[in-house]
Amino acid sequence: MARPASGSEGLRGQVRRGPYGRIWNLSWPTILSNLTVPMLGAVDTAVMGHLPDPAYVGGVAIGSMIFAFLYWGFGFLRMGTSGFTAQANGRADGTEIRSVLARALLIGAAAALVLLMAQFPLRALALQIIEAAPDVEQLARAYFDIRIWGAPATLANYAILGWMLGMQYARAALAIQIIINGLNAALDIWFVVDLGWGIEGVALATALAQYTGAAAGLIVIALRLRHIEGNWVRDRIFDLVALGALFRVSRDIFIRTLAMIFAWSLLTWSGARLGTTTLAANALLMNFQSFLAHGLDGFAHATTALVGEAVGARNRRALRATVIASTFMAGCVAVGYAVVYAVAGPRLLSVLTSIDPLRDFAADFLPWMTLSPLLSVWAYQLDGIFIGATRAAEMRNAMIVSVAAYTVLIFTLPQFWGNHGLWAAVMAFMVLRAVTLAIYYPRLERMVAE
Repeated sequence: MARPASGSEGLRGQVRRGPYGRIWNLSWPTILSNLTVPMLGAVDTAVMGHLPDPAYVGGVAIGSMIFAFLYWGFGFLRMGTSGFTAQANGRADGTEIRSVLARALLIGAAAALVLLMAQFPLRALALQIIEAAPDVEQLARAYFDIRIWGAPATLANYAILGWMLGMQYARAALAIQIIINGLNAALDIWFVVDLGWGIEGVALATALAQYTGAAAGLIVIALRLRHIEGNWVRDRIFDLVALGALFRVSRDIFIRTLAMIFAWSLLTWSGARLGTTTLAANALLMNFQSFLAHGLDGFAHATTALVGEAVGARNRRALRATVIASTFMAGCVAVGYAVVYAVAGPRLLSVLTSIDPLRDFAADFLPWMTLSPLLSVWAYQLDGIFIGATRAAEMRNAMIVSVAAYTVLIFTLPQFWGNHGLWAAVMAFMVLRAVTLAIYYPRLERMVAE
């Protein structure tokens, strides 16, 4: 028997179980799901690392980087879908819940078609910018030519996972991620180690895993929708007002994403200007920031779902309770990260590299990694809040201001403090992201009426 969308039921559940319990139930599956991403990268590197030529590792690294930048720009499919779905859930509007999913899948399909049609100029441009050695470039080209055909499934998965997180189906999202990354790893080993397909096998494994995950996700969604009232209504799916709102949010998140890509690329470029050892050391240290981001994003995703629900239900009290509880919990986890990095930082560096001079040089900058969780957590949390409220324009403006200030700092501070100045600029960037969003927060609360 169908039931209404779970918005009102969810808010009653918040009163019954409290926001802390709901946030934890939504956070832990997402944290586990996020942590499978860097683990999969390790598997890709490992299977290539057992082939006779180190160029294979370089080919996968470059190919993966191209797709990371290519797909990162479409992050709005996940973030926008999550926020709009959560708000429809808060209004208990089952028809709009379906319409949000349909719009996201259609946009993802259209974007994938554009990528497939433009694959050859995109590949040529990317390889020209990177300027790798000829043998590495040839392998990266072979990787790209196969993996690009997984674009429809990859973008569909962005929409599917965003919808699941917006509906608070965190465990279902975890299951889909485990299917994708687990199958990808298994196919890597089979195709490369057993069948000897080389870099083409790694690319094919990724594409097939994405299609399998998309199929599984659509099946799960179909089963869940059987228990939620509402219909697939063409006029609602193509409603001009809703499409306009989606376009504005997507545009603003896309601009924000480009600004963020520029910021992190500037870090790599600035490190290279300080020398090869500094560049390599910063690449090692970025692993600390990556694992931090993947962990804290679990709370940000939970915040997105519950903030969107509260905004959709026009419940300011639930919004405030969610923000307070999620921020407190994320702050506690950030302290845990800081303690681990302070105590185990040198050992973690030893895992990442066996080159003694590089490890010793990188260790000089570990205090910044210990400080990073305490300074970064607020930006991640506010991102989750504003995504849930679909206030993408504020996120865009805050990021542009933060990147502008960060650019000045990253060109200035290293002149006085070398690589310490570079990391000081990065920490300032994280603080600026939080401060510029926090300025907008009172306006967000005022727009939610009791």
